[in-house]
Amino acid sequence: MKIVPVPVRQDNYAYLLVDEPSNSAAAIDPYDVPKVQAAADELGVSLVAAIITHHHPDHSGGNAQFAAAYPGKPIYGGSDKIPHLSNLLKDKDEFVFGENILVRCLATPCHTQDSISFYVTDTAKKSQPGGVFTGDTLFIGGCGNFFEGTGEEMHAALSYLGSLPDETITYVGHEYTINNAAFSRSVEPGNPDIARLTHFAEENKITTGKSTIGDEKLWNVFMRPHSEAIQ
Repeated sequence: MKIVPVPVRQDNYAYLLVDEPSNSAAAIDPYDVPKVQAAADELGVSLVAAIITHHHPDHSGGNAQFAAAYPGKPIYGGSDKIPHLSNLLKDKDEFVFGENILVRCLATPCHTQDSISFYVTDTAKKSQPGGVFTGDTLFIGGCGNFFEGTGEEMHAALSYLGSLPDETITYVGHEYTINNAAFSRSVEPGNPDIARLTHFAEENKITTGKSTIGDEKLWNVFMRPHSEAIQ
């Protein structure tokens, strides 16, 4: 299993989820289909599916073009608000992509009610850490706006993501890390892990795919309600 970020728009991320034995890839939130196609061509893989984290246009806005370019290929997501949806998913659904990639759905409603995070593992490489595509629910050092939900729902969603193995690699919907680090310092200035987050953000233009759920538990103030500084 290989996961390749594809920056789109000003700060969004699409991704290629690559199953290496079959030389095939699923596109996660392929807003800019030509750019995602070019990335797939560069890797020498065939696009065979799209997986959409939620219905907002900056994530699902490429679906019409994807459906036209890849007729009959599945488009997965959590509600019929997602354009050209073919495969409706709900919490705890699982499906296999390619030969070896197991995709498990975690319903994480709040930013939108159809937000699903996708936990992916390679069944042939048990030692490889899994990854999770969190859309606009979890960001590195932050979380999404509560457009369709409540604080209680976001807490539940982040706690659900926090139940994944600590070594799970996070793949987020936007590059907001430097701003999230600044906010986190203002909330919990004595936390050395937030200092580590700040350094990480300053050293990496692209931060997605380089940290873990375990890191979020240490430096994301929205996953640390037990901290005295936050309470």
